[in-house]
Amino acid sequence: MPLNKEPLVLEPDPASVQRARRWVSEALTVLGRGDLVDSAELGVSELVTNAILHAAPPIAVRVRGTRAHPRVEVQDHSQHPPKINTEMTDDEHLLSTIGRGLGIVALYSATWGSDVAVDGKTVWFEPSSDESNPGPLAGEVFDFAQYVERRVASSPPAQLIRVRLLNMPVQVFARFRVRYAELRRELRLLAISHGQEYPVAIELSDLFVQVEQERRQSRGVVRIDEAIAAGRDHVDLEYLVPSSAPHTMSRMLEMLQKADEFCRDQKLLTLASSPQQIALQEWYLGEFARQASGQEPTPWPGSLAVEDDVASW
Repeated sequence: MPLNKEPLVLEPDPASVQRARRWVSEALTVLGRGDLVDSAELGVSELVTNAILHAAPPIAVRVRGTRAHPRVEVQDHSQHPPKINTEMTDDEHLLSTIGRGLGIVALYSATWGSDVAVDGKTVWFEPSSDESNPGPLAGEVFDFAQYVERRVASSPPAQLIRVRLLNMPVQVFARFRVRYAELRRELRLLAISHGQEYPVAIELSDLFVQVEQERRQSRGVVRIDEAIAAGRDHVDLEYLVPSSAPHTMSRMLEMLQKADEFCRDQKLLTLASSPQQIALQEWYLGEFARQASGQEPTPWPGSLAVEDDVASW
């Protein structure tokens, strides 16, 4: 199993800054990346301070990425993207407090940026051991939902076909969707920063966008959200999806299997799918292709209860 450390959840309290520093230092030391500890401690201090002052709790700190390229992330529940003082490297602006924290992060990082999602944002950076070669001052701010909306707006109307998902295990699927969203962000960031080293990240990142675009063009998908919110354990669903969806879902199943291999090889500091999650994605994604070929829907045959993921560090 890959090395994986559960997120550090912090209260919006000044003492949380020191906790985050110690936690990130320990994580990098265990990974054998003590060369990154100084810049990581400095960067996470600034990001946690910014989250305490300007964002909405809860605040969580993670170490993700790969052994070769570990990444520190600070997540909060604000959807406002971070702002940086792009002039802070000039002597006359060095003591500016507006955007100075992010400027410090940029100066001690190989790369940095922010991902905005419906439940908040994640500000991330890859700590650098070379202080003489700072990363770009302007980080990359990415809003996945807005990007997909632009894709949908520029696409022609899709021809829809019917897919039925019987005995959908609602809470098991909710767990799957959380990991899917984390993996989507993880691989997109790898594709941006180290795409040549991890080509699977580029291919899966493009596929994630295609899946989300087709989901936005589908009808009936809101019912799974309603079932999750209601706490149901199963539901029968009927979707109208673009005719391209079965092929896309078949590709997604293949690529998620590759992503699990990627995780198990300890290239990603995130967990591979549990046996239950593997069974779910094979059934769920496979139903699109099966029914498109004229076969009758097959109900989910597994448990409706969420099985614990196996994690290690």
